[in-house]
Amino acid sequence: MKNYKSEWLKFDMLAGLTTASVIIPKSMAFAVIAGLPVQAGLYVAFVPMLVYAFLGTSRTLSVSSTTTLAILVASQLAISVPDGDPAKLMSAAATLALLTGAILMFAGVARLGFLANFISDPVLTGFKAGVGLVIVVDQVPKLLGIHIEKSGFLRNIWSMLVHSPESHIPTLILAVVMLVLLFGLEHFLPKIPAPLVAVVVGLAAASLLGLQGLGVALTGPIPSGIPMPEIPDLSLVKSLLPGAVGIALMSFTESIAAGRAFVQKGEPRPSPNRELIALGASNIAGSFFHAFPGGGGTSQTAVNAGAGARSQVSSVVTVCITLATLLVLAPVIALLPLATLAAIVVVTSVPLLSPEGFRSILKIRRTEFGWAVIAFAGVAILGTLSGILVAIAVSIFVLFYQANHPVVYKVGRKPGTETFRPMTGEHPDDETPPGLLILRTEGRMNFASAPRVGEKMWKFLEDSPPRVVILEFSAVPDIEYTALQSLIQAEEKLREAGIAMWLVGLNPEVLKVVRKTSLNETLGKEGMFLNLREAVKAFENSAAAG
Repeated sequence: MKNYKSEWLKFDMLAGLTTASVIIPKSMAFAVIAGLPVQAGLYVAFVPMLVYAFLGTSRTLSVSSTTTLAILVASQLAISVPDGDPAKLMSAAATLALLTGAILMFAGVARLGFLANFISDPVLTGFKAGVGLVIVVDQVPKLLGIHIEKSGFLRNIWSMLVHSPESHIPTLILAVVMLVLLFGLEHFLPKIPAPLVAVVVGLAAASLLGLQGLGVALTGPIPSGIPMPEIPDLSLVKSLLPGAVGIALMSFTESIAAGRAFVQKGEPRPSPNRELIALGASNIAGSFFHAFPGGGGTSQTAVNAGAGARSQVSSVVTVCITLATLLVLAPVIALLPLATLAAIVVVTSVPLLSPEGFRSILKIRRTEFGWAVIAFAGVAILGTLSGILVAIAVSIFVLFYQANHPVVYKVGRKPGTETFRPMTGEHPDDETPPGLLILRTEGRMNFASAPRVGEKMWKFLEDSPPRVVILEFSAVPDIEYTALQSLIQAEEKLREAGIAMWLVGLNPEVLKVVRKTSLNETLGKEGMFLNLREAVKAFENSAAAG
């Protein structure tokens, strides 16, 4: 605040008002996704957002909840509160927020901010698409005005098909009107807050057309005023802890991604470890005011940034509007048709499906497209909490796969130059002196990657045995003991076959390690070079002399 400029205030005021018009109806929709009373959505847009405004390092990040977090909360609450009692659900959600906050705080203190990059983008794309599909399917019964017994994704789809002839016509008509309104506004008039318009239209329809008398379900009574502080139920800690870990990871991943995406020119990037502490404190504070786990969302942050927010003051303005809603508008919101909220949920969730994201991955990397599909299927078939474990497992597997599949390729010289580059079909004229083979590998050489590097190198050697093989290591930042022993054995085997091995481009750390081994004496200065130009020149000179 000491650096706050007075001319920013009008921008922050406008951005806060605009963001509130989107966040308030969306937060109620998030509560519906989480299986909680709608006021829980307003609570998560109140205290957590206020705390983050004072502690967070992103000026525009809007912290309340997200579609992904809400469905994760719903999955955990379904396990912990199987009878669906509203009071128990609210208590369990608050405890879940406390645990999520504690995990985030611990991670911040332990400086685990690097976990922001733990889940790859393709895996996250697949996970979110699965979440989006699950949410849409979950809201269809509310749009049709029917009730089904939930028993898993595929069974739910079958149950909806069986019961669809029983659809409540007035509810279905309202739902269609809401969906057309929401999609139409977002497509043709994107600057208008479509969720707010849908809420106003839904309230007007309920009041003027007497929808409740026609059998259309309404939101029902909502407590007015600020929620009284209450200590979360600590007896639920053991059962909620596993879910809280996954929710904390997703909260941080989404928040840091949104914060980084909307950094303005000249602003510092959000500090991951500070963000962990800020998000942790926000969730802990919110847990004492009946909030469920929250985090920064991309859509509301985009609205906040797009509306001209200059600082966290815009979030404080949004909090004030939310507070006014709790104090004044709660009786009005009670008249809101559930089909309207369901339509908002669907429209909010559809972008998560992201077919364009899948196409983009497939266009560039077919293998990573497979990882995205696996994460998607994990959520859809196994459920969201199991799905996040699948996403994490896939990410870990990808890391091991990449560590075990390093690249090794031949290098050639561009004719008439001293430029060396990978030999591909794009440069068929590239050359190497007869009797010389140049191989390049990249990445850390360790016990997992060394055997694969060796296999690929021997294949090149078998194709056309050279007099000298150059291993270009400039892109190898480190070499472990196991890999070093493999390199020593390879040199001995090559020497027995009458092939000399030269090392080129060793960085200081790798060179330091190599000098402690027998390779230092075996190769000597004649077998280790600073760069390819020197090594190839030495080979050509020796060939000319021979």
